[in-house]
Amino acid sequence: MSWLTAHLLTVIIFLPLAGAIVLSFLRRPPSLRWAALIFSLLTLALAVGLFVRFRPGEGMQFGENRPWIASPPIRYHLGVDGLSVILILLTAFLTPLGVLVSWTGITRRVKEFHVFLLALETGMMGVFCSLDLFLFFVFWEAMLIPMYFLIGVWGHERRVYAAIKFILYTMIGSALMLVGILFLYEKTGTFDFTQILAALSSGALAVSPAAEKWLFWAFFIAFAIKVPIFPLHTWLPDAHTEAPAAGSVILAGVLLKMGTYGILRFCLPLFPNAAREFALLVSVLAVIGIIYGSLVSMVQPDLKRLVAYSSVAHLGFVVLGIFAFNRIGIEGAIYQMANHGVSTGALFVLVGLLYDRRHTRLIREFGGLAHTIPVFSAFFMIVTLSSLGLPSLNGFVGEFLIILGAFRARAAFGALAAVGVILAAVYLLWMYQRVFLGQITRDENRTLPDCNGREKIMLLAAVGAMILMGVYPQPFLRRMDVAAAQVVERVAPGGGSAARALWSAGERSR
Repeated sequence: MSWLTAHLLTVIIFLPLAGAIVLSFLRRPPSLRWAALIFSLLTLALAVGLFVRFRPGEGMQFGENRPWIASPPIRYHLGVDGLSVILILLTAFLTPLGVLVSWTGITRRVKEFHVFLLALETGMMGVFCSLDLFLFFVFWEAMLIPMYFLIGVWGHERRVYAAIKFILYTMIGSALMLVGILFLYEKTGTFDFTQILAALSSGALAVSPAAEKWLFWAFFIAFAIKVPIFPLHTWLPDAHTEAPAAGSVILAGVLLKMGTYGILRFCLPLFPNAAREFALLVSVLAVIGIIYGSLVSMVQPDLKRLVAYSSVAHLGFVVLGIFAFNRIGIEGAIYQMANHGVSTGALFVLVGLLYDRRHTRLIREFGGLAHTIPVFSAFFMIVTLSSLGLPSLNGFVGEFLIILGAFRARAAFGALAAVGVILAAVYLLWMYQRVFLGQITRDENRTLPDCNGREKIMLLAAVGAMILMGVYPQPFLRRMDVAAAQVVERVAPGGGSAARALWSAGERSR
């Protein structure tokens, strides 16, 4: 086993941070941009290699487990399964897009911007790889700092308000999760997630029903804020609206998935009885989020706020699929996490490029843009169709599996989720009609430049991913089979044997 294979996750996590350190010694903006792009592309290449070498049908792989802090016993424990390997690939794919979309839009403090962007990637990668609860919490908190500065320094008019609101919401949830982590440590004497899960699965650790409920909510609220689940969503539109384009891409594409990832990784396996007890309540909130997010998106005058509220609806689908507690629903939820990251990330890229041309995001300021920027309009149409779930594009696969899983669990929720698909078509197509179709009503829109080479490259990459994931989803679905099956087995009444098998397989893979 080569050194790189043995430490592949460590390299993927810390390569962007190494890039941030290298950037601190550079001065010229062109050099800074190219260096950031190179390091992000190198990380993408490693993430693709990880995805290709991941063995479908097995549990945790590429494990690293060694002591970090002696007292209390905290370990540097890493590993990936079908859930995390897809999100690592998504993170690595979106970061170069964030660099490219900021190529001309960020003109002040260029060094600091790219340093924070790469440091943010390290934090996100660490979250998806950590199997020690303390290590997970360190990365969870560490990624807040770069995003806070990306919004607060390079955002728009109300950027400071949005940045403070973002970090306050998230840290309130983090405080609750930390209490839950410390409680589990006091009960088990370890922060190692695999050991805690094994103790709970085998019955060696007994937690009272009341304590399990409190622990479930301590973790769930932290993740629900990040998703965000209705009614904990109010920070999201402000953060998206005020963030720079790259910040919005990463925020929508990756940070929101940390919430649903945490629910799948921690809430359901650790507290299955409480998860079953509150599944109906969470599913109701998810359906409300789908309908509410769709209806509010219809009346938004700002393109960015429209896409932001659409994320509330789309992530509602993901949560509904998770709490269907069947394999189809959970696989659809995992796949939709990746789909939403690609599609909505691309939407924010396009909105950012449009803002760079017109310096406004108000829908009423546009109209007839297809006459002047036809290539840009074509890309925007494809991404819009992907977001609303057109067959042959990526959004259809995830939403179809989620709705099917929801129907199997509770038919009424499946029907309401299907209504959300219709509403998505309404607000997205109406938005496209007002911005790109009809006659040009503003003289400023007659001379807008169409896509240049850099923009075509990043948009072609995004559209290519959408088509690949829509036409040939099997490579992704095969890799998540075991992870989804283990979650379903764990939350089933009396479940636990499959969960123990998963972690045993993970330990053997080291």
